[in-house]
Amino acid sequence: MIEIIKGTTKPRIVTWFTWMLLTGIGSAASFADGQVPSGVLMLCGSFGLALVVALGLKRGDRSLGRLDIVCLVGAAVGLLLWFIFNSPTIGVLAAVTIDFVGAIPTFKHSWQKPHEETWITFAGIGLGGAITLFIVDEWTATAIAYPMYLVVLNVALVLCIVANPARKLVTESDS
Repeated sequence: MIEIIKGTTKPRIVTWFTWMLLTGIGSAASFADGQVPSGVLMLCGSFGLALVVALGLKRGDRSLGRLDIVCLVGAAVGLLLWFIFNSPTIGVLAAVTIDFVGAIPTFKHSWQKPHEETWITFAGIGLGGAITLFIVDEWTATAIAYPMYLVVLNVALVLCIVANPARKLVTESDS
């Protein structure tokens, strides 16, 4: 959050907005299925994501390209399928799938401008997913799908930012 205020991080707003909506929906689905640890993880995530969106509206990357529109349409289709099937399990799995589609613009942004993303944020989110996996009561799709997905997605984003050759070039030019 501090990096956004300073202007050193410019989060991709379309992704963070998509994540905010999906974690709220996934949280509701987890609570509906009695999966409190996963529900709490996603609810807390929704609040954090809302802060990033609010701050990012002024200082983030607000561009909306063709890829963003495709991802948003994919998210809308996924939500529609969830409502048609009316199942918490399908809801959580749809949220994970849609979340991944919504993450594509941030992967692109992280690869093209790794200095505008903060890897520690993604590492923290992944760690939250890992901790949640250790405290779930039962290993059902609604309990583990989203936390497991958060671990995999965020490790990939951290690697995309930290191991990116373009990041090294920016860091070296700052010296």
